[in-house]
Formats: sequence, C-alpha cells, structure tokens
Amino acid sequence: MLWAYGHEGEGVKVAGETKPYIRGDAIEFHFYPKCGCIAFWRGRRLNEAGQRRMGVNLRLAEPQAVADIPIRRLEGLSTWEDLPRDGRTVGDVWF
Repeated sequence: MLWAYGHEGEGVKVAGETKPYIRGDAIEFHFYPKCGCIAFWRGRRLNEAGQRRMGVNLRLAEPQAVADIPIRRLEGLSTWEDLPRDGRTVGDVWF
C-alpha cells in the first residue's frame, strides 16, 4: 500500500461513502462498501493541539491527483526522525 498521513482537514481530504469499523475509542477504519477496500483510518481522539490524525490509502486516488506529492521517509523503529529526502514523489513509486 501507499499511504499519506496527516491531520484531518489539514491537507488530507477524503470523499465518497464509506463504512467504518470502529476499534475501541482509539481508531476507526473506513472501507468502501462496494469493493471492501480500506480507504483511510482516522484517530478517534484529538491530540493536544485539537487535531485528529489520519492515514489515507493513495492507491485508491487517481494517479495524476497524487503524483506530485513528495515522499517523506522516517526512521520508524525508535526515533521517528525524518530521513534525508531523495526527491522522489508518489508518481515515482506508484507501480
């Protein structure tokens, strides 16, 4: 999968009817009812800044709509620090 992460209403937008699967009070997963594909997940709690975290499955978007988004990588094991960017975009890794 190819995911974009951010905060709801801050550069991350989703459209279309989805059906949620809610797991406890922490997270909800949204699926498209016709195909069953996961479209996005969304946190159920707001952070200290009043933002709601979410992740969007870019593979369900039109390629030209997301092709120019820069790839940002991070060290996700222990530090969660940004890794150096290499200039690639979603369009470079689509297939």
